[in-house]
Amino acid sequence: METTARAAQMVARGALRGLGAVLGYLWSGWGAMVSLLLFCGLWEWGAQHYGALLLPGPYATMQQLVQMLHEGLAGGPLHISARRAFYGLVAAVLAGSVLGMAAGRSMTAAMAARPLVTLLLGMPPIAWLVLAMLWFGMGDATPVFTVFIACLPLVFAAAMQGARTLDDQLRDVAHVLRLPWWMRLTDVYLPHMLSWLFPAWITALGSAWKVVVMAELLATTDGVGAELAITRAQLDSAASLAWILAVLVLLLAAEYLVLEPFKRLAERWRQ
Repeated sequence: METTARAAQMVARGALRGLGAVLGYLWSGWGAMVSLLLFCGLWEWGAQHYGALLLPGPYATMQQLVQMLHEGLAGGPLHISARRAFYGLVAAVLAGSVLGMAAGRSMTAAMAARPLVTLLLGMPPIAWLVLAMLWFGMGDATPVFTVFIACLPLVFAAAMQGARTLDDQLRDVAHVLRLPWWMRLTDVYLPHMLSWLFPAWITALGSAWKVVVMAELLATTDGVGAELAITRAQLDSAASLAWILAVLVLLLAAEYLVLEPFKRLAERWRQ
């Protein structure tokens, strides 16, 4: 009976912790909603001040986006841009995380990689886009490569710094206790590394969308960037803002519906 009661208490405590985590996540969403509402308020003020020709308001832009979705004009370009951004981002996350962690465990490798990271971070994405157009032409490879090379140094620098700041005492304790390699990975290395990698991944996600739209604007005939080029030529401010709004909605959805829950799941140990 005593064992059963203890088991029931442990289950109840686990349920309460899970409920607390869910409520905390929902409560944190209020801050995001307030900031979005403030942004929309400033947007509406700007629309009334400058006029709908230069800056359509949030409601008019939303109507334009809904109409584009209803007519089937937005789905294809958004899917193309999302696919290109996803390919470039995943390649940058995988390569940057692995190479950065490997470089961070060696002082010599970290010192050798530091100036290269500085050069890559300082290189404007538009310069990489010009080179990619010369190397790969006007196909998918150009925006994918530009996204990859723009996001790679962000992830690499975070992974390298995370590996360099890993507590050696925790590693020594794990070695003395002869923990299996999977326990060292999941209980020692990953919790520390993820605290460095998640902010870099979120930053890379935003950069991926910006870079892919810029690359499509200059180097492709499809995708959101190409549609923005068309609306710019037609002086259609409402449609231009509708495309921008669609990209921002997808960006926020990817961050708060995918990365943020995964981050909270991986960082439960902080609680």
